[in-house]
Amino acid sequence: MLRYLPATASLVALALTACASVTGSSVADGSTAVSAGTAASPTPADADAFVAEAERQLGELNVENNRASWVNQTYITDETDALAARFDRDYTALVVRMATEASKYDRLPGLAPDTARKLYLLKNGIANSSGLASPADPALGSELSTIKARLQSTYGKGRATLNGKEITGDNAEEAMQTLRDPAKLQEVWTSWHNNVGRPMKADYTRMVELANRGAKEIGFADTGTMWRAGYDMSPEEFSAMYDRLWTEVRPLYDQLHCYTRTKLNQKYGASVQPASGPIRADLLGNMWAQDWGNIYDIVAPKGAGDIGYSVTDLLVAKKTTPEQMVRIGERFYTSLGLAPLPDTFWKRSQITRPRDREVICHASAWNIDNKDDLRIKMCTKVNDTDLVTVHHELGHNYYQRAYNQQPFLYLNGANDGFHEAIGDFIALSVTPEYLAQIDLLDRRRIPDASKDTGLLLRQAMDKVSFLPFGLLVDKWRWGVFDGSITPAEYESAWVELKRQYQGITPPTPRSATDFDPGAKYHIPANTSYARYFLAALLQFQFYKAACDMSGWQGPLHRCSFYGNKQVGAKLNQMLAMGASRPWPDALEVFTGTREISGKPMLEYFAPLQAWLVRQNAGKQCGW
Repeated sequence: MLRYLPATASLVALALTACASVTGSSVADGSTAVSAGTAASPTPADADAFVAEAERQLGELNVENNRASWVNQTYITDETDALAARFDRDYTALVVRMATEASKYDRLPGLAPDTARKLYLLKNGIANSSGLASPADPALGSELSTIKARLQSTYGKGRATLNGKEITGDNAEEAMQTLRDPAKLQEVWTSWHNNVGRPMKADYTRMVELANRGAKEIGFADTGTMWRAGYDMSPEEFSAMYDRLWTEVRPLYDQLHCYTRTKLNQKYGASVQPASGPIRADLLGNMWAQDWGNIYDIVAPKGAGDIGYSVTDLLVAKKTTPEQMVRIGERFYTSLGLAPLPDTFWKRSQITRPRDREVICHASAWNIDNKDDLRIKMCTKVNDTDLVTVHHELGHNYYQRAYNQQPFLYLNGANDGFHEAIGDFIALSVTPEYLAQIDLLDRRRIPDASKDTGLLLRQAMDKVSFLPFGLLVDKWRWGVFDGSITPAEYESAWVELKRQYQGITPPTPRSATDFDPGAKYHIPANTSYARYFLAALLQFQFYKAACDMSGWQGPLHRCSFYGNKQVGAKLNQMLAMGASRPWPDALEVFTGTREISGKPMLEYFAPLQAWLVRQNAGKQCGW
């Protein structure tokens, strides 16, 4: 779930000739990166000229970087690693130089509002553009890019074992979803974390040193501070908002954790899952215990828990292919009045895993040329999880296309949480009514109100369970970047944060030689994760706004706005803004509010929370 590489991020190119022409220029060594605004006393006109030149140079190199990264992630070899690293080095160096130059102009009186906004984004948008700030020293910048490419390839080539036999990462994830034998789950979990995470630790440690050096050179205390600076508020204000949102929704998570632990104890016994304390990580149907929907069969309440259908079974019964799943997702967006995806999308996307080469299967959405070359990269399986993922990834593509007429520096979401939330709020409309509307579910099998507890619990096992994981990934990285978590403590801090926030514990003993964070794609890929926590809440704000707009009168969780052109028009109005305005302005356009809140999520799950409290009465909740 929740995968995305932003338009201004390191995405991708096919042409080595382009590589030679770009890296052989003065941009590569920084000697004449920007010619405008070199006067001793810069003026607003100098600032305008600087921004225009910065957008031109960044826009050109970004497209080449996108192409190189696409080739690398869909055809992993030593050569494509080197190609991706070279473009990433040059693009990251250019981004950092622009950020440094922007600081010379951002306090000038009399700046045009548009120029002031773009200077802010140049200075504070590095987390959205390149992830890490490259040191000014070319040798260190090259080393950083090489490490970044190697870390991603290590992940892409990663393997686990099942019954002693090697399996690929996507097959390991599928095994975690379906296996119910604790010994086999432990084998897959442990082999993946050991084989993928451990080899990364030395590279990751060095990468942190180099990235922090780059961040300090452009005025930030560390990389984590730099990441938190890109939200139209100070890093301190962002951290306070982050913690406030978790406080709002934690009581709901605590009740779900308590109920789930009881059900796991009943199934496996106290020797596998005790009735109190944390939950064993590999029992939750997901490699990282970040969402638990795949074990709904274990936790479903008798009677009310049987919702009458399985989306996976419906897809299989219809002999749905992976491409047909993507077309189902596209149909939701077109039903809102949005245009179909371009023909090139179907020709150039990676929808299934190729049989002849190594690829990164982690799902992501791309706009290669920042205009209409939209693509997704998935190793799609025919199941309910990937149907939701398809809706999610296409949300990125439709966002990318909506703002593609904006200037380069505005080619992004209002904030990165918005980008992740769009597809997820659309996926919330994958209700029984929607499944009937697209002829996947027989209308006579739509569950009645007596099944609402089951419907909500199934949804909560994905949405609510994710909240603390979404929160803790960057809390760990902020500690790594600011030095409060040392390399010797990388593993112990990770395990402790998962225990503190998720109430989760690993199935096998871990030591300082382990590096379990590396077994989660976003860590070696240097994708900031706060976006996913914000998106987990924003999606419910967007969903409620869409349901209100469509005139929905029933329980919020049963609303589907499929086919509502009014919702589509209002949605596109927000999407088309891109990053041109601070995110509260964009939020207000669609929802009428200016503050991210957990309240719509709590409203959606209110009937379930009351039910969970009753189920947990007399039990020792917490861990």
